[in-house]
Amino acid sequence: MAVSITLSERRRLELSWNEVTGAFGDSVTVLPIVVALALVTSVSLPHVLIAFGLFQVVWGVHYGLPLSVEPMKALAALAIAGALSYGELALAGLLLGGLLLTLGSAGALARVERWIGEPVIRGVQLAVALLLLQTGFSLAIADLTLAGLGLLVALGVVALGRYRASALAVLAVGALIAVASAGLPAPQSPGLPPIPPIGPETLTVATADGFLAQFAMTIGNAALATSLLFADRFDREVSPDKLSRSMGVTNLVSIPIGGIPMCHGCDGVAGKHAFGARTGGANLIVGIVYLGLALVASAALLAAFPLAILGVLLALVALSLGESVRHSSNLALTVGIGLLALVVNLAVAFLAGILVFLALKRYRRGV
Repeated sequence: MAVSITLSERRRLELSWNEVTGAFGDSVTVLPIVVALALVTSVSLPHVLIAFGLFQVVWGVHYGLPLSVEPMKALAALAIAGALSYGELALAGLLLGGLLLTLGSAGALARVERWIGEPVIRGVQLAVALLLLQTGFSLAIADLTLAGLGLLVALGVVALGRYRASALAVLAVGALIAVASAGLPAPQSPGLPPIPPIGPETLTVATADGFLAQFAMTIGNAALATSLLFADRFDREVSPDKLSRSMGVTNLVSIPIGGIPMCHGCDGVAGKHAFGARTGGANLIVGIVYLGLALVASAALLAAFPLAILGVLLALVALSLGESVRHSSNLALTVGIGLLALVVNLAVAFLAGILVFLALKRYRRGV
C-alpha cells in the first residue's frame, strides 16, 4: 500500500515500500562518515544527526525528489585524518555556505566549473579517497582480528551482490559490538547544540586547504553532476545554481546548531534511485530515522565502538569514492593530483591541477 501526496505538478511525496528501501540509498555514505567524525573529533553525533534529519525532510518536501544530503567528503576526510580541527571544519563549511549561496544566486556556477575541469574534480576525489584509505589502514592494524571480522562481513555482502551496502553492514557490526559492550542506551534529549569553536585561530592554512578542495568536489559532484542525474533518471530539470543555493542555506543554518558541512551528492541520489526511491518521500522517511537515532547516540556507545571496525569502514568508503577515477577524461592528471595531495596537501594539488588543466586546454586549442 502506498500513500501519495502531490505538492505540485512535478513534486510528490510517496510513502511506499520502494521509498522505504530507497531512503537508505545515501545512508551508506552518511552514517559511516558521521560516526567516524564523532569518534575521532569533538563533533556531537546527536546534533549532527538532527541536522541531517531536518534537512533531509526540508529538501525532500521542497524538491519532491529523493535529493541526497551528505557530508562534504573532502572536509570530513581531512577532519577524520586529523588535519582539521572542529573549529576549522565548521569555519570552512560556513565560508563554503556563503560562497555557494552567492554563486547560486548569481547564476555563476557553470562559468566556475569551466575553470576547474572534470579531471581536476576527479583528482580531488581520488585524493580524498587515498586520505581515508590511509587513515582506515592505520586504525585497522590496531586490532587485526576485529578488522578481519569487518572485512569478512564486507566481502559477504559484496558476494550477495550488495556492494553499496557493504559499509552499512560493517557499521552495523561495529554498532552491535558497541551495544554488547556498553549496553542498549535509553532515549535521551541531546540537549543544547555545541557552539562551534570558531575564532581568528581557526582561520588557518588548513582551513583554506579544506575550503579549496571541497569547493572543487561540490561544484562537480554535488551541483553539476546531481543536476544531470535528475534530468537523466527523473526527467526533472533542477539547475546547478538552485542546488548551490540550497547547499548554501543548509550549511549556514546547520553548522551553528551543531551540524557539519553538508552537500547534495550525485552518488547519494544514484543510491536512493538504485534502492527504489522516486519521490521526496524517501527523504521524509530517512529524516525521521536520523532524528530517532539522535535520541540514542550516546557518548558511552560511541566510546565502545571498535576503532579497527572503523578502519575497515573508512577503507570501504574510500574505495567507493575512488571508483569515479576510472571515468576521468585525463587519467594521468587525475592520478597526479591525487598523489600530489598525499605528498604535499590537497589545496596545492588542486591549484596545480587547475593550472595544468588550463594549460592543456589552451595547447589543444592552439594545435
